[in-house]
Amino acid sequence: MGKVFGYPKFDETGEKILTTYDNEYSAMNMDIRVYRMKAGESRSFLRSGEETAVLLLSGSVTYGWEDESQTVSRKDVFTEGPWCLHVSGGVEISVKAEADSEILVQCTRNEKSFDSKLYCPEDAPWGYSCVGKFGDVAKRRVNTIFDHDIQPASNMVLGEVLNDPGNWSGYLPHCHPQPETYYFLFDHPEGFGASFVGDEVFKSVDGSFSAIPGGRLHPQAVAPGYQMYTCWMIRHIDGNPWLQTDRNEDERYVWLHDAKF
Repeated sequence: MGKVFGYPKFDETGEKILTTYDNEYSAMNMDIRVYRMKAGESRSFLRSGEETAVLLLSGSVTYGWEDESQTVSRKDVFTEGPWCLHVSGGVEISVKAEADSEILVQCTRNEKSFDSKLYCPEDAPWGYSCVGKFGDVAKRRVNTIFDHDIQPASNMVLGEVLNDPGNWSGYLPHCHPQPETYYFLFDHPEGFGASFVGDEVFKSVDGSFSAIPGGRLHPQAVAPGYQMYTCWMIRHIDGNPWLQTDRNEDERYVWLHDAKF
């Protein structure tokens, strides 16, 4: 089935490879990479038969696509919302770093065409989830940049989670048939957490990721004192797209919904 945890490094060109169609994480059915860009550096992305989303993690970049361009900035993922350019196959994206920056690039196969869109922070507002539940230790902020409801022609979902220090997310333990990839960042470089994939668990650290096959339970937690960021990316199954209601909780834990803490 392939590996479910990864600790990739940036190479000398500033590229970090997470999942591809033919590496150890091919079950994700997505090509996901992160790039560090120096001020003044440019990159372009053009994939035939594949949609592409370029998410700004930090810094300032100028996006170029079709006949449009826009310069955007994000101090970091912990204090400001997302900017993300999403295009269908055959549309070229150019990214110029106006300052030292990091971007995440998510791609998957898709022959459908749709209008290109630059999502801004107002399009994907943070909202708290699980407030007051389970002793208030599963509270986290979540945004959805795009999903099946927002862009039904897409084969992907992209969003972000911010865990409060010491808290859980993805709780109760739940699963869905579509594969999902988590990319982790921490507000301090020594920060860490725990990511569960089925019965396996790994230490999530800054820049690591988990590749969750469909049908596997995947709660996670972060150590006290540290805020954890998770970029969550789902690949729809043909004929079975992931929907916000697709949350199959492990029946052993559902009693906690009514428990008093």
